[in-house]
Amino acid sequence: IRHPPCGVLVQRPDEITAQNYQTPPHPQRVHHRPQAAMIASLALLSTGLVARTPTMVKPAARAAVQMKAGSFETEVGTQAPLGFFDPLGLLADADQERFERLRYVELKHGRICMLAILGHIVTTAGIRLPGDIAYGVPFASIPAGLKALSAVPAAGLAQIVAFVGFLELAVMKDVTGEGEFPGDFRNGFIDFGWDTFSEEDKLRKRGIELNNGRAAMMGILALMVHEKLNNDPYVINSLLGSPVPF
Repeated sequence: IRHPPCGVLVQRPDEITAQNYQTPPHPQRVHHRPQAAMIASLALLSTGLVARTPTMVKPAARAAVQMKAGSFETEVGTQAPLGFFDPLGLLADADQERFERLRYVELKHGRICMLAILGHIVTTAGIRLPGDIAYGVPFASIPAGLKALSAVPAAGLAQIVAFVGFLELAVMKDVTGEGEFPGDFRNGFIDFGWDTFSEEDKLRKRGIELNNGRAAMMGILALMVHEKLNNDPYVINSLLGSPVPF
């Protein structure tokens, strides 16, 4: 509904004739009165004649607004002594989908690093597979740590990369869509009694896996750094007086 300016008499269409029709004044001659316009607007609002346009928020945007960083403070992995720890602000404007993606990546890297730590310890202890890793290259001749990358033949490295790629694309993922949480790769096949645990035990075990993975990520990084610094990855053992031959 368009309302006329204050002080203007409005005639119905049937009352307008050629005699009483007046040409509207030139726009440049119209003098606006801010105070009068404000009073008229308040009057119209009080009578409900002016419709207020609601703010339209899309459902996706509304969900994103609701899922702010504070919403993740009770998620698995928010544990003492740090509690909710996000120094880089990765979850500052994240929604649930973004959070689950980051959690999936964190779990995957943690699991890989736990295997890396175990492999580093086992090979440093001198344990090797029997036979040859390649023709004429026995497993026993492969050193531990980063030096193994230069000792394994190129064809062997290619096989390792291909196998890891196969696991990433076809196995280590929620293939069947039955996953209950990010990182649940049981796929209705491997369970190990998970469904027999209580909800409290499930949350506790998931928290243990997260913390162990976080520690392993820091641990394997420290092993690689100290190996390159002075070829002494197990520097803590050396500081305690029990150096590990490497």
